[in-house]
Amino acid sequence: MLSSSFLQLLRFQTCRMSQFTFVPVSNPVKQEDILQLRNFIENNNEICVLTGAGVSTESGIPDYRSAGVGIYARSSRRPVLYKDFCSNEFIRRRYWARNYVGWPRFSTFQPNDTHKVLKNLEEIGKVSCIVTQNVDNLHTKAGSRNVIELHGTAFRVMCLNCTNKIERSNFQNILKELNPFLNSHSNMIRPDGDVDLTQEETEGFNVPPCGNCGGILKPDIVFFGDNVARHVVENVKNIVEQSSSLLILGTSLSTFSGYRIVLQALNAKKPIMLVNIGKTRADNDISIKIEGRCGYILPKACRFSNSIIKNKVYS
Repeated sequence: MLSSSFLQLLRFQTCRMSQFTFVPVSNPVKQEDILQLRNFIENNNEICVLTGAGVSTESGIPDYRSAGVGIYARSSRRPVLYKDFCSNEFIRRRYWARNYVGWPRFSTFQPNDTHKVLKNLEEIGKVSCIVTQNVDNLHTKAGSRNVIELHGTAFRVMCLNCTNKIERSNFQNILKELNPFLNSHSNMIRPDGDVDLTQEETEGFNVPPCGNCGGILKPDIVFFGDNVARHVVENVKNIVEQSSSLLILGTSLSTFSGYRIVLQALNAKKPIMLVNIGKTRADNDISIKIEGRCGYILPKACRFSNSIIKNKVYS
């Protein structure tokens, strides 16, 4: 019979394996890199932080592009385009059916060490704002207060006609009442909460119109092929200009909406540091880049800082 301590260890190892399933392989982090990040944080207050999918992979949410572990490497399906969602009823029905099945798991993902450290750095005045490309709400769950969701949030649903918005959890209850035949559970989650279903499972799925005007409902996120709202772009630009520096965590900057923030910081002559696994669009623009896992490097850098350690922001 297995001992309780062994079973606990097994559960712990299984948890750790699943936690890093979607984190790409990287080389060991050099001590000098950790010290560089430590110095960057120590020497700057009111840092603007730009985060991407590489931050959320350590919470168990896969990104799209990472070699071997990203969605594109694991599936032939591609994200729904904005124009297709708006113009095709079948595509909308299929999207909402898959989103409905994935929601119970997607909505329960929890912040990891990166989210928690950033929240603590905000509390002591080191971080002025977090601009995230993620739609998973994890920065808010961690307790960060000044968060701009560049690509929106999967936790709201909006009407394309009257722009009325409702909470995604409330919409889940509506979908459940309309579709009692479909079980809402899945293992393979996409960064926006989407999952894979068969055509038979999606054909009869019922999607309600907007209760306010009868319009089309979509997640309050920026789909591929759509644009970030102009007021959001301007808000981010102002924040970058007012900040001391820009810290980029876990993003390849492949979308222009993220890369534009780098260009704004460069134009404003702000110090920039980037932490990511793999190549990024800004590799030729940024002089200080660290290759490695954000959830390892960021807490380490804070532990090595005499001015930060007394505030215990690393734990």
